[in-house]
Amino acid sequence: MKLYTPVERPAVRPCIGYAHRLMLLGSCFATNIGTRLADAKFRCDVNPYGVLYNPLSISAALREVGEGKVYAPGDLYEYQGLWHSAMHHGDFSAATPEEVLSRINGRLRKAAEELDKVDFLLLTWGTAWVYEDRGTGRVAGNCHKLPERCFRRRRLSVDEIAEDMEALLAALWAKNERLQVVLTVSPIRHVRDGLHDNQLSKSTLLLAAERLTQVFRGRVFYFPAYELLMDELRDYRFYADDLVHPSPVAVEYVWERFKEWCLEPEADAAMRACEEIRKALAHKPLHPDSEEYKRFLGQIVLKIERLNGKYPYLDFSNEKELCRTRLKK
Repeated sequence: MKLYTPVERPAVRPCIGYAHRLMLLGSCFATNIGTRLADAKFRCDVNPYGVLYNPLSISAALREVGEGKVYAPGDLYEYQGLWHSAMHHGDFSAATPEEVLSRINGRLRKAAEELDKVDFLLLTWGTAWVYEDRGTGRVAGNCHKLPERCFRRRRLSVDEIAEDMEALLAALWAKNERLQVVLTVSPIRHVRDGLHDNQLSKSTLLLAAERLTQVFRGRVFYFPAYELLMDELRDYRFYADDLVHPSPVAVEYVWERFKEWCLEPEADAAMRACEEIRKALAHKPLHPDSEEYKRFLGQIVLKIERLNGKYPYLDFSNEKELCRTRLKK
């Protein structure tokens, strides 16, 4: 008896391993997957602009990183007591322009250092609806709750998205030939757009992603996060209380599929070892000053050293420092 409709395994898939460097940009899905990859000690830079939703803002962010853009006071505006960048998530907003610029430019420097070394870009598109600033004509990455009259709302076309991405990829490949791209469409529904408009938006994104995977077969891949939620998990019990965002169980389910379909099989053992170390350090001992607990910490350090012997590029500096601090107590 079949109780759900399984999503077919992609015929052409990426093969991401611990030796690769990753950069993830886009909607909340990029943050969710990026957090799990970072916890597993993959070398990844996650959302250097904060969460972005539409394809044009994501590609504009990558262009700025590649060009080494430095933000200046003229790139910001003040609204309701805070200073904002139209390209950045509200996490970068602050009470003074100096603080915003410090946050933005510090993060951009880090991303710029990584981009030319990246092996895989993982881009998650959330919506094809964009808001163009009526003053500048630019697509806003984030509206920061400005009045709707400040923007012109429109839906991107498949051609517009695909042509913009093709131009972006040509520029990136000119500097980094080994770069590969994994596209996903966020399963989060943008109900404020209206459910019908949301479906039109997701369809546009899916068609654009399909075109890019066909044009750049073997260099651009598609991971079906949207389909996994819509078909394999077609039930509101897999959604949060807002009935829009995936529940923790659904996020974990999609993560398991991502591991199966996008990661090297050899990465699984290392990921399990990293998870064991993370859980061991999260353990709260009854007697933190006891010799038994010190031996326990010593075993963790030994596990880290063994894992680093096999994967020297895994960064356990924070975990080692935490062990040293606890051993000194």
